[in-house]
Amino acid sequence: MTLQDHSLGQLARLIPGATRIFHGYGLDFCCGGKQTLRDAAQQKGLDAAAVGTIDAQLRALQDEGSSAQDWNTAAPAELIEHILTRFHARHREQLPELIRLARRVEQVHGDRPDCPLGLADHLSEMLGELETHMQKEEQVLFPMLSRGLHAAAGRPITVMRAEHDDHGVALQRLAALTNDITLPRAACNTWRALYLGLRTLREDLMEHIHLENNVLFEVATAAAQATGCGCSTHA
Repeated sequence: MTLQDHSLGQLARLIPGATRIFHGYGLDFCCGGKQTLRDAAQQKGLDAAAVGTIDAQLRALQDEGSSAQDWNTAAPAELIEHILTRFHARHREQLPELIRLARRVEQVHGDRPDCPLGLADHLSEMLGELETHMQKEEQVLFPMLSRGLHAAAGRPITVMRAEHDDHGVALQRLAALTNDITLPRAACNTWRALYLGLRTLREDLMEHIHLENNVLFEVATAAAQATGCGCSTHA
């Protein structure tokens, strides 16, 4: 099996640094992580040369190694702590400021055809959904996984995966509102700061979902199956 026949989620999980490459080509390795590299590239409209370049870059990472943290070898509690400090806390800082910037851009430039009207409201909805989601993880799922209650975590994991798909849809809506976060000509500094922050948010949220869907949850599912009680039976 070639790298192109592996799923994006597998590649992101097994090759530290692969997510940076996927970001560069706009490939969804979190919510769309079940697609093979070949199928995802075709759906994205990438030609054979681009796919070959991605393949070569991934192989270079395999051959040379990467300084990126390999979370596959970390204890669940260590990964959970990383998720809490690197992503949960970060999202709570990012979104309120992005909402403020988006409202300013809409107020000042709302008469421009390229103004992302509705973006502030969409970001507010994303913040509400993310906050509810993160609280469920912090109060219910993560304590279960930290205590090794993998089988009992089956239903919460199923719910979290479904909500991750919803976050993916929200990112698609964000891209539609902003022309894939592409700055228009003569954008002001506030607009530039907004779109820079949006690109960071998208990358952070995708990495966040990847670490949960493709690493943390997979470890829990495997552990439950090893004890004779797969998570899927509790979904």
